[in-house]
Amino acid sequence: MIRWLATNLRTFLWALAMGLAVWVAAVSAADPDEVRQYPDIIPVEIIGQDPGLVITGEVPKQIELSLRAPSSVWERLLADGDNVQAILDLSGLSAGEHTLNIRVQISTQPVRIISVTPPTATVTLEPFATQSFPIDLSIIGEPAIGYQAGDSLLEPEEVVISGPQSQVERVVQVRASINLTGVRESIEDTTTVQPLDENNQIIAGLGLNPNEVSISLPVIQQGGYRDLAVKVVVSGQVASGYRLANISVFPPVVTVFSGDPTLVNSLPGVLETQPLDLEEANDELTTRLAINLPEGVSLVGEQTVLVRVNVSPIQSSLTLSNKSIEVVGLPNDWYAQVAPEIVDVILSGPLPLLEILTPQEVRVVIDVTDLAIGTHQLIPDVEILISDIIVESILPGTVEVVLSTSPPLQTPVPTATP
Repeated sequence: MIRWLATNLRTFLWALAMGLAVWVAAVSAADPDEVRQYPDIIPVEIIGQDPGLVITGEVPKQIELSLRAPSSVWERLLADGDNVQAILDLSGLSAGEHTLNIRVQISTQPVRIISVTPPTATVTLEPFATQSFPIDLSIIGEPAIGYQAGDSLLEPEEVVISGPQSQVERVVQVRASINLTGVRESIEDTTTVQPLDENNQIIAGLGLNPNEVSISLPVIQQGGYRDLAVKVVVSGQVASGYRLANISVFPPVVTVFSGDPTLVNSLPGVLETQPLDLEEANDELTTRLAINLPEGVSLVGEQTVLVRVNVSPIQSSLTLSNKSIEVVGLPNDWYAQVAPEIVDVILSGPLPLLEILTPQEVRVVIDVTDLAIGTHQLIPDVEILISDIIVESILPGTVEVVLSTSPPLQTPVPTATP
């Protein structure tokens, strides 16, 4: 038996190899291998990072993958997006720069990895550092004239900066800013804080706890000063057919001063301007007016106020009755019979324009250009020679037009019986 096996071993192995080759060929023909680009996004998962270290610089967020696999395996790969993972393992790494291979794990097999883009990642690790800094308040601008800012209060008064050690060591100041330009009342607000380097440049990529602070800043009016509203005094009537739409004044509030605070405090809450004459006004008006002030009181800053008056025409409506319809676009040897021959037109617009509108400035037109012989239902067009007047409606809105090549029959007028 042993001698027989020794004699026929080569033949047996050859037959086994041939059978395996035939089986592989059959399987490959039924389920051929395909090389494809994996279509889904493959995020890079970072593991094993020392909690006392932070990553600085750019690390690939995702990879592209090319794979070889049978068609049936590709179907399973694409059906479940969790089959493929990209891992960047930082286990055991100390501070410094490291170049690592991105490891790809595929749970569905058989699969062969053809290419990984990018195949490696350069990671820079730095010690994680924290440091407390007091918050410096930067005040921009000045309060309104006659006002004075008091002492500010910040809550909290310091902030904890955290991040890569090299970045934390660059911080020389933590600043909060507030703008007081033109402010007339106390401020209760929150504002963000910013870490700055020695050149007053903001340092990005750092954590701040907290990242905003509360600011309390009293703003007090000084003695002898007072803010008062401005009232525009008008005289006269606007032109007939017009209305006074709006009056605005800039600034709406002015500051006055007196060496006698009692005199200022006794004033009413409003100051009147010199009279503004609106007699027969029919357009927008812009002017400057002085303010009437009692003796011993002066105006702080600009001595006049800007007044803008908007005068607009009153909107109304007008009905033009029995307007004849004109037919245009009719060939020379054709005839048109319109029914009805007259319509009513309702117009709307500024009253002054409607009052001067004449019937001759309004045309009602039917355009029969390119129409065929026969009966047509058409909508008249209204042409108005004056702008800003709107056609609200035509009564009736549709008319019948009969086009023919022969004159329309005249309806006989009945003769009265003696």
